[in-house]
Amino acid sequence: QVQLVESGGGLVQAGGSLRLSCAASGRTVSSYAMGWFRQAPGKEREFVAAISWSVIGGSTNYADSVKGRFTISRDNAKNTVYLQMNSLKPEDTAVYYCAANRGGYYSDSRRWAYWGQGTQVTVSS
Repeated sequence: QVQLVESGGGLVQAGGSLRLSCAASGRTVSSYAMGWFRQAPGKEREFVAAISWSVIGGSTNYADSVKGRFTISRDNAKNTVYLQMNSLKPEDTAVYYCAANRGGYYSDSRRWAYWGQGTQVTVSS
């Protein structure tokens, strides 16, 4: 069992940056694949980025819409995963959720076992 708590959301102008954090407790994140998903009002939850389980580093995967702008990383010593978001656009506005999984780092949200409560990101034009 792992508990996830997101932080770092807020209001930012288009072109700005934010860094989201996901603090895990209960298990070490090095044993879990970690991911970020988002859900805008009236839309389904969508994949943003994921990183495989690893003692050091990890393989990453990104949605095409954020590739080159967002970076997922993990700090196993702090049991924390980050999502650095640069060049933000109004269409990035959503609630961002952290997820954990003992298996692979899937883009399908249905394959993830543990979820945080989410943090709101709002990008103004």
